Amino acid sequence: MTTLPHLPVLRLGRSYESLDKLEVKDHRSGEVKATVSTINAGILRKDFKRLGEARAALKKFTVAQLIAMSAKAGEHFLNGTLPLGDKGHTQSADEYVATLSATSGLPHVMVRRNMAKIHYALTHLDVVLNGLSRGLDLSIIDSGNGEQFGTKLSFFPTCQALGLVMPSNSPAVNSLWLPAIALKTPVVIKPGREEPWTPYRLIQAFIAAGVPSEAFGFYPTDHEGASEILKSCGRALIFGDKATTQQYANNPAIQLHGPGWSKFVIGDDCIENWRDYLDVIAGAISDNGGRSCINASCVVVPKYAAEIADALAQRLGPIQPTRNDDPNARLSGFANPKMADFIDGAIEEGLKTPAAEDVTVKYRGGPRKVEHEGGMFLRPTIVRCDSFAHPLANKEFLCPYASVVTCPQKDMLHQIGYSLAVSAITKDPAFIDELMAFSEIDRLNIGPVSTMAISWDQPHEGNMFEFLWRRRSIERAW
Repeated sequence: MTTLPHLPVLRLGRSYESLDKLEVKDHRSGEVKATVSTINAGILRKDFKRLGEARAALKKFTVAQLIAMSAKAGEHFLNGTLPLGDKGHTQSADEYVATLSATSGLPHVMVRRNMAKIHYALTHLDVVLNGLSRGLDLSIIDSGNGEQFGTKLSFFPTCQALGLVMPSNSPAVNSLWLPAIALKTPVVIKPGREEPWTPYRLIQAFIAAGVPSEAFGFYPTDHEGASEILKSCGRALIFGDKATTQQYANNPAIQLHGPGWSKFVIGDDCIENWRDYLDVIAGAISDNGGRSCINASCVVVPKYAAEIADALAQRLGPIQPTRNDDPNARLSGFANPKMADFIDGAIEEGLKTPAAEDVTVKYRGGPRKVEHEGGMFLRPTIVRCDSFAHPLANKEFLCPYASVVTCPQKDMLHQIGYSLAVSAITKDPAFIDELMAFSEIDRLNIGPVSTMAISWDQPHEGNMFEFLWRRRSIERAW
Protein backbone atom coordinates (compact mmCIF):
# COMPACT_ATOMS: atom_id res chain seq x y z
CA MET A 1 0.00 0.00 0.00
CA THR A 2 1.26 3.46 -0.79
CA THR A 3 -0.59 5.31 1.96
CA LEU A 4 1.09 5.75 5.32
CA PRO A 5 -0.36 3.91 8.31
CA HIS A 6 -2.63 6.09 10.42
CA LEU A 7 -3.12 5.29 14.09
CA PRO A 8 -6.51 6.61 15.16
CA VAL A 9 -7.61 7.56 18.63
CA LEU A 10 -9.39 4.57 20.17
CA ARG A 11 -12.26 6.07 22.10
CA LEU A 12 -13.07 3.10 24.32
CA GLY A 13 -13.35 0.82 21.33
CA ARG A 14 -14.35 3.33 18.65
CA SER A 15 -11.80 4.53 16.09
CA TYR A 16 -11.62 8.29 15.64
CA GLU A 17 -9.59 10.25 13.09
CA SER A 18 -8.74 13.75 14.22
CA LEU A 19 -7.91 16.78 12.11
CA ASP A 20 -4.87 17.21 14.37
CA LYS A 21 -2.16 14.66 13.72
CA LEU A 22 1.48 14.17 14.55
CA GLU A 23 4.10 12.38 12.49
CA VAL A 24 6.24 9.57 13.86
CA LYS A 25 9.61 9.62 12.12
CA ASP A 26 12.67 7.44 11.65
CA HIS A 27 15.25 8.73 14.14
CA ARG A 28 18.05 8.45 11.56
CA SER A 29 16.54 9.48 8.23
CA GLY A 30 13.56 11.57 9.29
CA GLU A 31 11.29 9.43 7.11
CA VAL A 32 7.67 9.55 8.30
CA LYS A 33 6.58 6.07 9.41
CA ALA A 34 3.00 6.88 10.38
CA THR A 35 0.61 9.64 11.30
CA VAL A 36 -1.17 9.55 14.66
CA SER A 37 -4.41 11.34 15.47
CA THR A 38 -4.33 13.48 18.59
CA ILE A 39 -7.17 14.82 20.72
CA ASN A 40 -7.68 17.40 23.44
CA ALA A 41 -8.86 17.16 27.02
CA GLY A 42 -12.44 17.98 26.06
CA ILE A 43 -12.86 14.70 24.19
CA LEU A 44 -11.33 12.84 27.11
CA ARG A 45 -13.81 14.40 29.53
CA LYS A 46 -16.66 13.39 27.25
CA ASP A 47 -15.42 9.82 26.88
CA PHE A 48 -14.77 9.39 30.59
CA LYS A 49 -18.52 9.52 31.15
CA ARG A 50 -18.57 6.08 29.48
CA LEU A 51 -15.97 4.42 31.71
CA GLY A 52 -18.72 2.52 33.51
CA GLU A 53 -19.63 0.86 30.21
CA ALA A 54 -15.99 -0.10 29.67
CA ARG A 55 -15.79 -1.73 33.10
CA ALA A 56 -19.13 -3.50 32.53
CA ALA A 57 -17.72 -5.04 29.32
CA LEU A 58 -14.95 -6.72 31.34
CA LYS A 59 -17.19 -7.66 34.26
CA LYS A 60 -18.97 -10.17 32.00
CA PHE A 61 -15.91 -12.40 32.18
CA THR A 62 -14.32 -14.24 35.07
CA VAL A 63 -10.76 -13.47 36.08
CA ALA A 64 -9.79 -16.97 34.91
CA GLN A 65 -11.28 -16.29 31.47
CA LEU A 66 -9.42 -12.98 31.20
CA ILE A 67 -6.16 -14.64 32.25
CA ALA A 68 -6.65 -17.17 29.44
CA MET A 69 -7.39 -14.36 26.97
CA SER A 70 -4.28 -12.53 28.12
CA ALA A 71 -2.18 -15.60 27.38
CA LYS A 72 -3.63 -15.72 23.85
CA ALA A 73 -2.91 -12.00 23.51
CA GLY A 74 0.71 -12.73 24.42
CA GLU A 75 1.01 -15.14 21.50
CA HIS A 76 -0.62 -12.66 19.12
CA PHE A 77 1.72 -9.91 20.33
CA LEU A 78 4.87 -11.97 19.95
CA ASN A 79 4.12 -13.76 16.68
CA GLY A 80 0.96 -12.46 15.07
CA THR A 81 0.09 -10.13 12.21
CA LEU A 82 -2.28 -7.54 13.67
CA PRO A 83 -4.19 -4.48 12.42
CA LEU A 84 -2.11 -1.30 12.23
CA GLY A 85 -4.44 1.66 12.21
CA ASP A 86 -7.62 2.26 10.24
CA LYS A 87 -6.38 2.40 6.62
CA GLY A 88 -6.18 -1.32 6.00
CA HIS A 89 -2.57 -1.79 7.09
CA THR A 90 -1.39 -4.77 9.09
CA GLN A 91 1.82 -5.31 10.99
CA SER A 92 3.75 -8.56 11.42
CA ALA A 93 6.01 -9.15 14.41
CA ASP A 94 9.09 -8.47 12.27
CA GLU A 95 7.56 -5.24 10.94
CA TYR A 96 6.78 -4.14 14.49
CA VAL A 97 10.41 -4.72 15.48
CA ALA A 98 11.78 -2.77 12.52
CA THR A 99 9.34 0.13 12.90
CA LEU A 100 9.76 0.54 16.64
CA SER A 101 13.54 0.38 16.22
CA ALA A 102 13.47 3.02 13.51
CA THR A 103 11.47 5.54 15.54
CA SER A 104 12.78 4.91 19.06
CA GLY A 105 16.45 4.14 18.33
CA LEU A 106 16.30 0.84 20.21
CA PRO A 107 18.16 -1.85 18.21
CA HIS A 108 16.21 -4.85 16.90
CA VAL A 109 17.82 -7.23 19.37
CA MET A 110 16.69 -5.08 22.32
CA VAL A 111 13.17 -4.72 20.93
CA ARG A 112 12.94 -8.50 20.71
CA ARG A 113 14.14 -8.89 24.30
CA ASN A 114 11.48 -6.43 25.41
CA MET A 115 8.88 -8.35 23.39
CA ALA A 116 9.92 -11.54 25.18
CA LYS A 117 9.42 -9.87 28.57
CA ILE A 118 5.93 -8.69 27.61
CA HIS A 119 5.09 -12.14 26.22
CA TYR A 120 6.25 -13.81 29.42
CA ALA A 121 4.16 -11.48 31.57
CA LEU A 122 1.04 -12.09 29.47
CA THR A 123 1.44 -15.85 29.34
CA HIS A 124 2.20 -16.18 33.06
CA LEU A 125 -0.44 -13.86 34.50
CA ASP A 126 -1.72 -16.65 36.72
CA VAL A 127 1.69 -16.77 38.40
CA VAL A 128 1.97 -12.97 38.49
CA LEU A 129 -1.45 -12.46 40.07
CA ASN A 130 -0.95 -15.31 42.52
CA GLY A 131 2.15 -13.52 43.78
CA LEU A 132 0.65 -10.04 43.84
CA SER A 133 -2.54 -11.19 45.60
CA ARG A 134 -0.66 -13.45 48.05
CA GLY A 135 -2.44 -16.57 46.83
CA LEU A 136 -5.97 -15.17 46.81
CA ASP A 137 -8.66 -17.32 45.22
CA LEU A 138 -9.37 -14.86 42.40
CA SER A 139 -12.90 -16.16 41.92
CA ILE A 140 -13.66 -14.01 44.98
CA ILE A 141 -13.12 -11.01 42.67
CA ASP A 142 -15.80 -12.40 40.36
CA SER A 143 -18.44 -12.68 43.09
CA GLY A 144 -17.26 -9.75 45.20
CA ASN A 145 -16.97 -11.81 48.36
CA GLY A 146 -16.16 -15.30 49.59
CA GLU A 147 -14.16 -17.27 52.10
CA GLN A 148 -10.60 -18.58 52.02
CA PHE A 149 -8.52 -20.15 54.79
CA GLY A 150 -11.50 -19.75 57.10
CA THR A 151 -11.59 -15.97 56.62
CA LYS A 152 -14.41 -13.93 55.10
CA LEU A 153 -13.10 -11.81 52.24
CA SER A 154 -14.58 -9.04 50.15
CA PHE A 155 -12.92 -6.80 47.57
CA PHE A 156 -14.08 -3.77 45.64
CA PRO A 157 -12.51 -1.88 42.69
CA THR A 158 -10.67 1.33 43.50
CA CYS A 159 -11.34 2.99 40.14
CA GLN A 160 -13.33 3.03 36.92
CA ALA A 161 -10.19 2.66 34.79
CA LEU A 162 -6.40 2.67 34.97
CA GLY A 163 -4.91 5.77 33.35
CA LEU A 164 -1.45 5.49 31.80
CA VAL A 165 0.88 8.29 30.72
CA MET A 166 3.53 6.23 28.95
CA PRO A 167 7.14 7.00 27.99
CA SER A 168 9.04 6.29 24.77
CA ASN A 169 12.25 4.87 26.23
CA SER A 170 11.56 1.13 26.46
CA PRO A 171 8.61 -1.03 25.33
CA ALA A 172 8.82 -3.42 28.30
CA VAL A 173 7.39 -0.75 30.63
CA ASN A 174 4.03 -1.70 29.12
CA SER A 175 4.26 -4.95 31.06
CA LEU A 176 3.34 -3.01 34.22
CA TRP A 177 -0.27 -2.41 33.14
CA LEU A 178 -0.97 -5.84 31.66
CA PRO A 179 -2.51 -7.34 34.86
CA ALA A 180 -5.21 -4.64 34.78
CA ILE A 181 -7.22 -6.40 32.07
CA ALA A 182 -7.34 -9.71 33.96
CA LEU A 183 -8.34 -7.67 37.02
CA LYS A 184 -11.37 -6.34 35.11
CA THR A 185 -10.03 -2.80 34.87
CA PRO A 186 -10.17 -0.87 31.56
CA VAL A 187 -7.05 1.02 30.51
CA VAL A 188 -6.80 4.57 29.17
CA ILE A 189 -3.41 5.06 27.52
CA LYS A 190 -1.56 8.18 26.44
CA PRO A 191 1.29 6.67 24.40
CA GLY A 192 4.80 8.10 24.23
CA ARG A 193 5.30 10.34 21.21
CA GLU A 194 7.95 8.13 19.59
CA GLU A 195 6.47 4.87 20.85
CA PRO A 196 2.77 4.47 20.02
CA TRP A 197 3.53 1.06 18.49
CA THR A 198 3.69 -1.16 21.57
CA PRO A 199 0.49 -0.04 23.35
CA TYR A 200 -1.40 -0.06 20.05
CA ARG A 201 -0.16 -3.56 19.17
CA LEU A 202 -0.99 -4.82 22.66
CA ILE A 203 -4.52 -3.46 22.39
CA GLN A 204 -4.98 -5.20 19.03
CA ALA A 205 -3.55 -8.43 20.50
CA PHE A 206 -6.04 -8.32 23.39
CA ILE A 207 -8.92 -7.67 21.01
CA ALA A 208 -7.82 -10.56 18.77
CA ALA A 209 -7.84 -12.75 21.88
CA GLY A 210 -11.48 -11.88 22.61
CA VAL A 211 -11.21 -9.00 25.09
CA PRO A 212 -13.91 -6.37 24.36
CA SER A 213 -12.58 -3.35 22.50
CA GLU A 214 -14.53 -1.06 24.87
CA ALA A 215 -11.95 -1.89 27.55
CA PHE A 216 -9.25 0.12 25.75
CA GLY A 217 -8.65 3.81 25.30
CA PHE A 218 -5.72 4.95 23.13
CA TYR A 219 -5.49 8.72 23.44
CA PRO A 220 -2.46 10.54 21.98
CA THR A 221 -2.89 13.94 23.61
CA ASP A 222 -1.14 17.00 25.02
CA HIS A 223 -0.13 17.93 28.57
CA GLU A 224 -3.67 19.04 29.46
CA GLY A 225 -5.02 15.73 28.19
CA ALA A 226 -2.42 13.80 30.18
CA SER A 227 -3.45 15.69 33.31
CA GLU A 228 -7.09 14.80 32.62
CA ILE A 229 -6.18 11.12 32.41
CA LEU A 230 -4.25 11.30 35.67
CA LYS A 231 -7.01 13.00 37.64
CA SER A 232 -10.13 11.37 36.20
CA CYS A 233 -9.53 7.61 35.96
CA GLY A 234 -9.35 6.97 39.70
CA ARG A 235 -5.99 5.23 39.46
CA ALA A 236 -3.09 6.09 37.16
CA LEU A 237 0.57 5.48 36.36
CA ILE A 238 2.89 8.21 35.14
CA PHE A 239 6.39 7.77 33.75
CA GLY A 240 8.94 10.56 33.46
CA ASP A 241 11.81 12.41 35.04
CA LYS A 242 11.79 13.73 38.58
CA ALA A 243 10.37 17.10 37.53
CA THR A 244 7.45 15.37 35.80
CA THR A 245 6.60 12.89 38.53
CA GLN A 246 7.37 14.93 41.66
CA GLN A 247 4.26 17.09 41.33
CA TYR A 248 2.14 13.98 41.98
CA ALA A 249 4.24 12.67 44.88
CA ASN A 250 1.50 13.21 47.46
CA ASN A 251 -1.33 11.69 45.44
CA PRO A 252 -1.82 8.02 46.42
CA ALA A 253 -4.06 7.46 43.40
CA ILE A 254 -1.11 8.04 41.05
CA GLN A 255 1.75 5.56 40.94
CA LEU A 256 5.03 7.25 40.02
CA HIS A 257 7.61 5.66 37.73
CA GLY A 258 10.49 8.09 37.60
CA PRO A 259 14.26 7.66 37.91
CA GLY A 260 15.25 4.44 39.67
CA TRP A 261 18.72 5.36 40.95
CA SER A 262 19.39 1.60 41.08
CA LYS A 263 22.70 0.51 42.61
CA PHE A 264 25.23 -2.15 43.44
CA VAL A 265 26.75 -2.04 46.90
CA ILE A 266 29.71 -4.22 47.84
CA GLY A 267 30.29 -4.98 51.50
CA ASP A 268 33.57 -5.07 53.39
CA ASP A 269 33.47 -8.87 53.42
CA CYS A 270 33.36 -9.22 49.60
CA ILE A 271 35.30 -6.23 48.34
CA GLU A 272 38.61 -8.10 48.01
CA ASN A 273 36.95 -10.30 45.38
CA TRP A 274 35.58 -7.38 43.34
CA ARG A 275 36.92 -8.80 40.06
CA ASP A 276 34.49 -11.72 40.38
CA TYR A 277 31.52 -9.35 40.08
CA LEU A 278 32.55 -7.18 37.13
CA ASP A 279 30.53 -9.03 34.50
CA VAL A 280 27.22 -8.83 36.34
CA ILE A 281 27.80 -5.16 37.22
CA ALA A 282 28.80 -4.21 33.67
CA GLY A 283 25.73 -5.99 32.30
CA ALA A 284 23.43 -4.23 34.74
CA ILE A 285 24.83 -0.86 33.61
CA SER A 286 24.58 -1.47 29.87
CA ASP A 287 21.72 -3.93 29.25
CA ASN A 288 18.78 -2.50 27.26
CA GLY A 289 21.03 0.36 26.21
CA GLY A 290 21.01 1.75 29.74
CA ARG A 291 17.42 2.95 29.28
CA SER A 292 15.70 1.18 32.16
CA CYS A 293 15.02 2.52 35.63
CA ILE A 294 16.54 -0.70 36.97
CA ASN A 295 19.81 -0.26 35.10
CA ALA A 296 22.57 0.18 37.68
CA SER A 297 23.60 3.83 37.72
CA CYS A 298 25.87 3.72 40.77
CA VAL A 299 28.35 1.25 42.29
CA VAL A 300 29.08 1.88 45.98
CA VAL A 301 32.28 0.41 47.40
CA PRO A 302 34.29 0.82 50.62
CA LYS A 303 37.59 0.84 48.65
CA TYR A 304 39.18 0.07 45.27
CA ALA A 305 36.88 2.58 43.54
CA ALA A 306 39.60 3.63 41.10
CA GLU A 307 40.43 0.04 40.16
CA ILE A 308 36.78 -0.99 39.79
CA ALA A 309 35.91 2.07 37.73
CA ASP A 310 38.86 1.41 35.44
CA ALA A 311 37.91 -2.23 34.97
CA LEU A 312 34.30 -1.33 34.12
CA ALA A 313 35.53 1.36 31.75
CA GLN A 314 37.70 -1.18 29.95
CA ARG A 315 34.65 -3.39 29.39
CA LEU A 316 32.16 -0.68 28.42
CA GLY A 317 34.19 2.22 27.06
CA PRO A 318 34.99 0.69 23.65
CA ILE A 319 31.29 0.00 22.83
CA GLN A 320 30.24 1.87 19.68
CA PRO A 321 27.01 2.39 17.74
CA THR A 322 26.08 -0.19 15.14
CA ARG A 323 23.33 -0.80 12.62
CA ASN A 324 19.85 -1.13 14.11
CA ASP A 325 19.67 -4.74 12.93
CA ASP A 326 23.09 -5.78 14.26
CA PRO A 327 22.46 -8.79 16.55
CA ASN A 328 25.29 -7.60 18.81
CA ALA A 329 24.07 -3.98 19.11
CA ARG A 330 24.45 -2.58 22.62
CA LEU A 331 23.64 1.12 22.22
CA SER A 332 20.34 2.86 21.50
CA GLY A 333 19.97 5.95 19.37
CA PHE A 334 18.02 9.01 20.48
CA ALA A 335 14.75 9.78 18.75
CA ASN A 336 15.21 13.33 20.04
CA PRO A 337 18.85 14.41 19.46
CA LYS A 338 18.35 17.31 21.89
CA MET A 339 18.10 14.77 24.69
CA ALA A 340 21.55 13.43 23.77
CA ASP A 341 22.87 17.01 23.77
CA PHE A 342 21.35 17.62 27.21
CA ILE A 343 22.77 14.46 28.76
CA ASP A 344 26.22 14.99 27.30
CA GLY A 345 26.22 18.57 28.54
CA ALA A 346 25.02 17.58 32.01
CA ILE A 347 27.85 15.05 32.41
CA GLU A 348 30.46 17.52 31.20
CA GLU A 349 29.13 20.20 33.53
CA GLY A 350 29.30 17.78 36.46
CA LEU A 351 32.88 16.86 35.67
CA LYS A 352 33.89 20.48 36.25
CA THR A 353 33.41 19.85 39.96
CA PRO A 354 36.62 18.37 41.44
CA ALA A 355 36.91 14.88 42.92
CA ALA A 356 35.49 13.03 39.92
CA GLU A 357 36.89 11.55 36.71
CA ASP A 358 35.37 10.17 33.52
CA VAL A 359 37.42 6.97 33.45
CA THR A 360 36.01 5.88 30.07
CA VAL A 361 37.74 8.71 28.17
CA LYS A 362 40.91 6.72 27.56
CA TYR A 363 38.98 3.64 26.39
CA ARG A 364 36.45 5.35 24.14
CA GLY A 365 39.06 6.76 21.81
CA GLY A 366 36.69 9.57 20.86
CA PRO A 367 33.78 11.72 22.08
CA ARG A 368 30.89 10.46 24.16
CA LYS A 369 28.23 11.84 21.81
CA VAL A 370 28.58 10.45 18.29
CA GLU A 371 26.56 10.38 15.09
CA HIS A 372 26.26 7.08 13.24
CA GLU A 373 24.35 6.58 9.99
CA GLY A 374 22.24 9.64 10.70
CA GLY A 375 21.42 8.70 14.31
CA MET A 376 22.69 10.29 17.52
CA PHE A 377 24.19 8.03 20.20
CA LEU A 378 25.85 8.35 23.61
CA ARG A 379 28.68 5.94 24.32
CA PRO A 380 29.10 4.49 27.84
CA THR A 381 30.40 6.63 30.67
CA ILE A 382 31.88 5.46 33.97
CA VAL A 383 32.65 8.25 36.44
CA ARG A 384 34.69 7.68 39.60
CA CYS A 385 33.56 9.92 42.48
CA ASP A 386 35.31 10.38 45.79
CA SER A 387 32.03 10.68 47.71
CA PHE A 388 28.26 11.11 47.39
CA ALA A 389 28.78 14.84 47.76
CA HIS A 390 29.72 15.02 44.08
CA PRO A 391 26.85 16.03 41.72
CA LEU A 392 27.49 13.03 39.44
CA ALA A 393 27.54 10.44 42.23
CA ASN A 394 23.80 9.74 42.28
CA LYS A 395 22.70 10.59 38.75
CA GLU A 396 20.79 8.55 36.18
CA PHE A 397 20.77 9.10 32.41
CA LEU A 398 19.13 7.36 29.42
CA CYS A 399 22.36 5.70 28.34
CA PRO A 400 24.97 3.33 29.84
CA TYR A 401 26.15 5.54 32.71
CA ALA A 402 27.30 4.75 36.22
CA SER A 403 29.30 6.36 38.96
CA VAL A 404 31.64 4.37 41.18
CA VAL A 405 31.56 5.97 44.62
CA THR A 406 33.76 5.40 47.67
CA CYS A 407 31.76 5.12 50.89
CA PRO A 408 32.47 3.24 54.14
CA GLN A 409 30.04 0.38 54.68
CA LYS A 410 28.78 1.90 57.94
CA ASP A 411 27.68 5.02 56.03
CA MET A 412 26.25 3.42 52.88
CA LEU A 413 22.61 3.34 53.93
CA HIS A 414 22.85 6.92 55.17
CA GLN A 415 24.20 8.06 51.81
CA ILE A 416 22.59 6.11 48.97
CA GLY A 417 19.09 7.60 49.25
CA TYR A 418 16.06 6.13 47.49
CA SER A 419 16.88 3.23 45.17
CA LEU A 420 14.38 1.29 43.07
CA ALA A 421 16.69 -1.75 42.97
CA VAL A 422 19.80 -2.55 44.99
CA SER A 423 22.03 -5.56 44.49
CA ALA A 424 24.05 -5.99 47.66
CA ILE A 425 27.13 -8.18 47.32
CA THR A 426 27.70 -9.28 50.89
CA LYS A 427 27.40 -12.34 53.11
CA ASP A 428 27.58 -10.32 56.33
CA PRO A 429 24.40 -11.17 58.33
CA ALA A 430 24.41 -7.87 60.20
CA PHE A 431 24.72 -5.81 57.00
CA ILE A 432 22.04 -7.91 55.31
CA ASP A 433 19.72 -7.25 58.26
CA GLU A 434 20.35 -3.51 57.88
CA LEU A 435 19.59 -3.69 54.16
CA MET A 436 16.42 -5.71 54.78
CA ALA A 437 15.18 -3.08 57.24
CA PHE A 438 16.07 -0.08 55.06
CA SER A 439 12.84 1.51 53.80
CA GLU A 440 14.38 3.39 50.87
CA ILE A 441 15.03 0.25 48.79
CA ASP A 442 12.10 -1.03 46.75
CA ARG A 443 13.71 -4.19 45.37
CA LEU A 444 16.61 -5.91 47.11
CA ASN A 445 18.90 -8.59 45.69
CA ILE A 446 21.41 -10.29 47.98
CA GLY A 447 24.53 -11.43 46.15
CA PRO A 448 25.82 -10.85 42.60
CA VAL A 449 22.38 -10.56 40.98
CA SER A 450 21.76 -8.00 38.25
CA THR A 451 19.57 -5.06 39.18
CA MET A 452 17.84 -5.83 35.85
CA ALA A 453 16.57 -9.20 37.15
CA ILE A 454 12.78 -9.17 37.56
CA SER A 455 10.58 -11.58 39.50
CA TRP A 456 7.16 -11.15 37.91
CA ASP A 457 5.33 -12.59 40.91
CA GLN A 458 6.72 -9.84 43.14
CA PRO A 459 5.73 -6.15 43.09
CA HIS A 460 7.69 -3.79 40.87
CA GLU A 461 7.25 -0.18 42.01
CA GLY A 462 3.92 -0.95 43.63
CA ASN A 463 1.50 -3.87 43.76
CA MET A 464 -0.95 -3.65 40.86
CA PHE A 465 -3.48 -5.92 42.57
CA GLU A 466 -3.60 -3.78 45.72
CA PHE A 467 -3.61 -0.63 43.56
CA LEU A 468 -6.76 -1.68 41.68
CA TRP A 469 -8.65 -3.65 44.35
CA ARG A 470 -9.17 -3.02 48.07
CA ARG A 471 -10.37 -5.34 50.75
CA ARG A 472 -13.38 -4.36 52.84
CA SER A 473 -15.02 -5.83 55.92
CA ILE A 474 -18.28 -7.59 55.24
CA GLU A 475 -21.05 -9.29 57.24
CA ARG A 476 -24.08 -10.80 55.55
CA ALA A 477 -27.31 -11.71 57.28
CA TRP A 478 -28.89 -13.04 54.04
